[in-house]
Amino acid sequence: MSAASILRLVLLAAIWGASFLFMRLGVPELGPAWLMFGRVFMASVFLALVALALKQRLPLRQYAVHYLLLSFFNTALPFLLFAYAAQSLTASLLAVLNATAPLWGAIIGWLFFRQPMSLRLAAGLLLGITGVGILVGFDGTVTDKSSVWALVAAAAAACCYGIATWYTRQAKPVPAFSNAHGSMWAASLWLLPLLWFIPPPVAEPAATSLLAVLALGVLCTGVAYLLYFRLVQDLGATPTLSVTFLIPVFGVLWGHLFLHEAVGWHTLFGAAIVIIGTMLVTGFRITALFTPAKETQ
Repeated sequence: MSAASILRLVLLAAIWGASFLFMRLGVPELGPAWLMFGRVFMASVFLALVALALKQRLPLRQYAVHYLLLSFFNTALPFLLFAYAAQSLTASLLAVLNATAPLWGAIIGWLFFRQPMSLRLAAGLLLGITGVGILVGFDGTVTDKSSVWALVAAAAAACCYGIATWYTRQAKPVPAFSNAHGSMWAASLWLLPLLWFIPPPVAEPAATSLLAVLALGVLCTGVAYLLYFRLVQDLGATPTLSVTFLIPVFGVLWGHLFLHEAVGWHTLFGAAIVIIGTMLVTGFRITALFTPAKETQ
């Protein structure tokens, strides 16, 4: 892996890890629905400008149903659930729970797609569940009923990513940039009706909340997708998967630095076990980082 690819990989993990920080900053004043609509709409506009600059047409009619299905499970619903959870849970805990998405994908594959339950897969799932148990069981912030529902919402959001993974495996191939661009506009359509029924908690949000929306939309979604696609192009899908294991590191770091969240032994130990379990489930090996990507058409 070249130095430029390593830099992009770390930068992508840092940006996606920061998304939970921005959720925590923006959700108290804007609420989950308005915050996430702002995120996907800003990302849509940003990617539209990029498409215009690159002269890439969005095949909307051809893939309209696909964009709606993909965006529901991969963007609109999980974003909304994570934003709801961000009202009660720390950015650190949210980042680690986000990393359990491959574990949910493995469970879905075993239950509905006849994926065999190998010893490696079972061990990975057991480690992942154990890591989450350590995180939640020793986290002093998870004390009331709202926290329990927030945990359920965050787990459901990670499960949505697992569903989206299996959906994309079954769906017809769509160019990566078109997938990102089209699904952002579709996610905006999914979230728009909520704004008529759920007013924002405050009438005039502070500049911090508005900047959080901008950062989530442009940086954590638009720019992050461009980095991700470049990494897949340069390295291949498997080495790029390592970003999944780096996101919790930055999620914990940003939460500690900017929100003064406590980082106890349970945070580090639980996160490490979740990451190891995820590696087992995905079959990821460190050596994949140093294997040249196969040429793709």
